[in-house]
Amino acid sequence: MLKKIALLLLLIAPMSVFAQKFAHFKSMDIIPVMPEYAKAQTDIQALQKQYEDEIKRASDEFNKKFAEYQQEQKTLPQNIQERRQKELQELSDKGMQFQQDAQQQLQKAYADMMEPIYKKLEDAVKSIGTTGGYTYIFDLNRTDIPYVNETMSKDVTNDIKTKLGISLTAVPATAPAATPAQ
Repeated sequence: MLKKIALLLLLIAPMSVFAQKFAHFKSMDIIPVMPEYAKAQTDIQALQKQYEDEIKRASDEFNKKFAEYQQEQKTLPQNIQERRQKELQELSDKGMQFQQDAQQQLQKAYADMMEPIYKKLEDAVKSIGTTGGYTYIFDLNRTDIPYVNETMSKDVTNDIKTKLGISLTAVPATAPAATPAQ
C-alpha cells in the first residue's frame, strides 16, 4: 500500500510541474505610459528647475563677489584680503553643499513619486497572476533574473496595461530614468 502511494506521488509530481503556469512582462513597456509617470516626470523636472535656478543665482553671486575682490585685491590691506578670501571660500563651500543637498533631495523626491507607481504596477501584476492562475510572473526588465525562456511563458504586458487602463498603443513621451537627471 505504501509503495502504491509512493509510486502514485512519483507519477503525479511531474504532472504538477507541467501544470504550472508562468508569465512575464516588461515593466519598461508599461511604466512610461502610465499617466502617473508622466505627472511624476513633470513634477521632478519642475523641482529640478527650481534647484538649478537657485544654484545659478548663488553661482552668479559668487562670481560677482570674486570679480570685485580681484579688482580690489591689490589695493586692500592684508587683513581685509584675508577676510574677503575667507568669505569667498565660505560662499564656495555653501554652494557645493547646496548642490549636494539638492541632488539628494531630487533623488528622494523621485523615489517618493515613483513609489506609488511601482505599487500600482505590482498590484496589477498580482491581480493578473491571481486571475490567470500563474505560479510566477517575471519582469524581464529586472536585472536579477538570470534567465526566462519567453517561449515557455506567456507575455502578460498587454494584460497588465489593460488592467491599468492604459491604451495598448500608448507610446511613452520619454524613456524612464532610474534617477533624476544630474
